[in-house]
Amino acid sequence: MPELPAVGKISPEIFRNLIYPRLGARRGEVLVGPRSGVDIAVVRTAPGRVMATTCDPVFVVPQYGMQRAAWFAIHILASDVATSGLPPAYLAIDLNLPLEITEGELTELWDAMHRTSEELGMAVISGHTARYEGCAYPMVGGATVIAVGDEDKYVTPEMARPGDVLLCTKGAAIEATGLFGVTFPDQLARRIGGQLSQAAQDLFYEMSVVRDAMAAAGYGVRERGVTAMHDATECGVLGGVFEIAQASGVGVRLDERAVPVREETAALCSYLGIDPLAAISEGTLLLTVRPEHLDGVSQALAAEGILAQAIGEILPEARGMVRTTPAGDQPLLHPGVDPFWAAYGKALEQGL
Repeated sequence: MPELPAVGKISPEIFRNLIYPRLGARRGEVLVGPRSGVDIAVVRTAPGRVMATTCDPVFVVPQYGMQRAAWFAIHILASDVATSGLPPAYLAIDLNLPLEITEGELTELWDAMHRTSEELGMAVISGHTARYEGCAYPMVGGATVIAVGDEDKYVTPEMARPGDVLLCTKGAAIEATGLFGVTFPDQLARRIGGQLSQAAQDLFYEMSVVRDAMAAAGYGVRERGVTAMHDATECGVLGGVFEIAQASGVGVRLDERAVPVREETAALCSYLGIDPLAAISEGTLLLTVRPEHLDGVSQALAAEGILAQAIGEILPEARGMVRTTPAGDQPLLHPGVDPFWAAYGKALEQGL
């Protein structure tokens, strides 16, 4: 079995060999359980009704400012469940806070978490809040988000089919760009220029796929439009596309030349020496769409001011996973480890 990564998510191989065979009791109402590359679970709650859930760390970075950090923390949590096509409805959150947080900081943090949840239509239904030794930013707890809806209205990354068109919203490395932009604005201005540094900062509030997913699903799902959605977080566009294909048991052709890479993203990733297509990209929604509904889904996204670009197609499994590059076709491989974390950690240590 492969070794654990130094930082970040475990590899799909470790998940498959260690976690997946040990999932507690089997229950018939679980329609979608834990899968590598599938961020949601789906449970039937009544005839024709389902509950979609997702579980993630609570990620709070005080350097962003508590209000901005809270907005991001809540949108990370809500984004995964939104890829089911069902709107986020309930939040259960556990805050294991560091000893150094003050009452004023906690008040600012929680007020902003409340407001953001309210804007998304989510009710906080349970939780736990405490300070403990050994707890440190940015991972300060965990949370579960729940969505509910009709059984024929949800999708998962397991539902992509040969012939589907692969779409990408916003572009690659949105999160990597936005996080570096707000953490090191002055240093970035000196290295990539003030205009591009400001553009990187402006991407911060694009680090959510809730609007993207709701707009696309609002057009239609399954045979009526969108067949699968996935938030391109760890390992970015490359990892997300690989995970959709793996989960659905299909092949895929990704045309990397078609993936939008913003100018500020290209400048930042070039300076840091990381591949924008492999870098963390909360805010980038990957979708597969029935070809006859491509225009309709694209127009639904455009109506919300969201860029959507076709970047490939879903193939029969026998044709494999292919990455089309300027140098020709290459196998599409999972990056394994996201380059963002090492670059971000080094930048924090060295002040960029």
